[in-house]
Amino acid sequence: MASTGERILVVEGDPDISDLIARQALSPLGYNVSVVADAASAIRQAVQTPPDLIIANLSLPGLSGKDLLAALISQGISAPLIVVAEKGQEQNVIQSFRLGAADALFWPVRDAEVVRVVERALQQTREARERRKLDQQLQAAHQDLQRKLRELNTILAIGKAVISITDQRHLFDQILDGALQVAEADMGWLMLRDEKTKNYLLTAYRNLPEGWAKKLNQPLDDGISSLVALSGESLTIHGAPLEKFKVAALGKSAAVLPLKVQNEVIGLMIVVRKADREIDKAVQSLLEAVADFASISLVNSQLFRVVEQTAGAAKISQKTRNAVLENLRESIREEMQASMYPLEALISGKPGPLTAEQEQALKTIKNSLQRLSRAAEKTIQPHAVKAK
Repeated sequence: MASTGERILVVEGDPDISDLIARQALSPLGYNVSVVADAASAIRQAVQTPPDLIIANLSLPGLSGKDLLAALISQGISAPLIVVAEKGQEQNVIQSFRLGAADALFWPVRDAEVVRVVERALQQTREARERRKLDQQLQAAHQDLQRKLRELNTILAIGKAVISITDQRHLFDQILDGALQVAEADMGWLMLRDEKTKNYLLTAYRNLPEGWAKKLNQPLDDGISSLVALSGESLTIHGAPLEKFKVAALGKSAAVLPLKVQNEVIGLMIVVRKADREIDKAVQSLLEAVADFASISLVNSQLFRVVEQTAGAAKISQKTRNAVLENLRESIREEMQASMYPLEALISGKPGPLTAEQEQALKTIKNSLQRLSRAAEKTIQPHAVKAK
């Protein structure tokens, strides 16, 4: 019989009884056995070092075994208790069972009987421990699924916003709110490239300190965005490595995501956590999806402006109109194809397994983008605009 080293507290004033139970029966099996002679010592030790099992004589000096059981319950000690009684104390044993005793040993008793009763009581403790562990695991899994559902709902909301919101300032705010939510970050900002100066200007922000926020519509040097602008690759950094950059004044963990159109970086999205907690790969994938939606929104805005300008230029020749619209169609097609990658990655379960509800949410975004693409293909045709 293999022992797990459980702690057993024996409360027994008779040295013969305690010797048989502790030294002869239990210690050879690897149990960690402690012996005390009175109830007061038992309560003190059980509070300081909670045992897995208690064996107590009903006839203890001072407090009886029944009193000890009541005192242990009042102290929140949940370990099962086996009472030791002599022949003729059956009535007291029954009362102990009513108070919560797990089992009883009638003296004189053989060491084999002690082992059998102890193992039976400990098995109940082990099962209860496993149930608690399973409950904790289920609760953790439930919380993780709820978190993923919130993240995917956020991605869905951003996808809908990109399609429906025409106020770009409001759209940027919603994109930043979504990025902070999926990253569990404390602050974030967007920087867009100025086509004349090629500098990246602070365009929108959330929760930035006043000293940083006053840089709105100006270049903002945080120390790390310029690296991502050059590489075109996402960057996550935390702890000591982050301390080398200016952004360390805001927090201890950061992520920088490029906003790209046809592999050209036209903007940057930055999120910062105050806590020194790494932004993992799964969260990075979600942030990249948010960044892709931001890129799509910028492309849409540019395309709509071009369409308006094209429609208002009455002197543009039919050939020029057709060329512009063909370019529009090609740009929309390329950007839609690019936006499908992060969605397909999420739907495939690459960052982590999805529930049916989460998968459906992502498919809804995908279908919406595909409908937008088909509508653009159908609407923006070279022959759709006639020369006036």
